[in-house]
Amino acid sequence: MAEKVDRLTRVNELIKRELANYLEKFPLETAENMLVSITAVNTSVDLRNATVSVSIFGGKNSDRQDIFRELSAKRMDMQRVLAKTLAFKHTPVLAFKPDRRLELGDRVLALLNDPDAPVEKSDE
Repeated sequence: MAEKVDRLTRVNELIKRELANYLEKFPLETAENMLVSITAVNTSVDLRNATVSVSIFGGKNSDRQDIFRELSAKRMDMQRVLAKTLAFKHTPVLAFKPDRRLELGDRVLALLNDPDAPVEKSDE
């Protein structure tokens, strides 16, 4: 069982790296003045599906939704690149989800640095 976990961990990191390279070569048009980062990939055991966690810094909630729409539109091209570069038997179908852990961590650090600062409501 440990062998499968090690293999999946390597596969997740390979996919994460290749997707990050893709976004570097082909930047998202809707991500102007925002930082888009692939933070994690979770691939199913049969390698048919992969959930990609995406962290977005800056912009409004509507801008973030536009980024996810563009990622979904480019999904087939990303899968084609993965199929070519990784040469797996099955290329996983990508699904994108927001990852707010880093953003929430920054908020906590800001509150710790200045406990008297007013607490801002997020634009969720």
